[in-house]
Amino acid sequence: MKRDRMTVGAALLLATNAAAQQPATPVQDNELVETWNERVSAGAPVGSAPEFDGWSLGLAMPLARSEHAVAELDGKIWVLGGYPPGRLPSNLVQIYDPAASRWSLGPRLPQPIHHTMVAAVGGKLYVIGGELDGASSGRPEIFVAHVWEHDPAVGGWVQRASMPTARSGGGKAVVGGKIYVAGGRPPGGHAFEAYDPATNSWEKLPDLPTQRNHLAMVAIDGKIIVAGGRTGPGAMAERVDVVEIYDPATRRWSKGAPLPAPRGGITGAVHAGCMFVFGGEGEKGHVLGLTPTTYAYHPGANRWTRLPDLPIAMHGLKGSAVIGGRIFLPGGAITLGGNTGTNAMQVYRPSMTCE
Repeated sequence: MKRDRMTVGAALLLATNAAAQQPATPVQDNELVETWNERVSAGAPVGSAPEFDGWSLGLAMPLARSEHAVAELDGKIWVLGGYPPGRLPSNLVQIYDPAASRWSLGPRLPQPIHHTMVAAVGGKLYVIGGELDGASSGRPEIFVAHVWEHDPAVGGWVQRASMPTARSGGGKAVVGGKIYVAGGRPPGGHAFEAYDPATNSWEKLPDLPTQRNHLAMVAIDGKIIVAGGRTGPGAMAERVDVVEIYDPATRRWSKGAPLPAPRGGITGAVHAGCMFVFGGEGEKGHVLGLTPTTYAYHPGANRWTRLPDLPIAMHGLKGSAVIGGRIFLPGGAITLGGNTGTNAMQVYRPSMTCE
């Protein structure tokens, strides 16, 4: 699935160069976002590119990020935490409104965090676990079990019941109003637990059979699909192609068809009954150690299909947003290790259906 990347490459340079540094204060952050939106209104190029093979580049983020969390809430895309180029954890929240083609800043997270997980349930956001310090902070990494709830009608963040297992870089999916969290770091990531926002309580569930982190995890037709990931710390850890499926009704795990190739640092999404898996740390020989591959899994047929490549190979993106038949992938790292976060927003309009 090779393509002519000249247009995309030019857009990428604009995107990555536009946000090379993190502003020092919230006031500067606000000023930068307003300036960004003014440039957009004036017609300045900010990393967009026309659609090709279902892919396009949307309006880039004001500030580059990698190892951040992404979720959709009320038709808007939330980008939470992570780190900018330089790998210092951030508490910044950026929000994109596709209808208005405009970025804004949301309520800052209670603490700078990366490799966190986020899910939307009942009109609220839940930020779960993650990692403090580590990276380039000069301090040891700290894995946390915190859960923070954001209700847009109220504002701010409220702490809820903590996870039984502190971790970062796991996967999450929502079934029946509950948030399921699987895998993650520290190594030994078999933990599988579910949070019920209605009762503010956690339940331990049967372990994820294959321990891993930096995986892709989605829910389709009431079942949870966990694909790929890596088995240890660091981008050079062993990557796996394992697919495991959990049925909450029977509380049992089963095997699915493996990924076509081992992948870690991947991103998952669901559209039209299919699971999509994007990018990640892939096979040897790819530029900068990453892969642009896109795969789709058909649960009914238990089969994977190769689809057009990402315009920009990336990893380090925890989640996606699906709005209006398009899958939005904002940010990510464009080399191994997370030092080169981008603010490019890749957008995919899939034609494949699995329903």
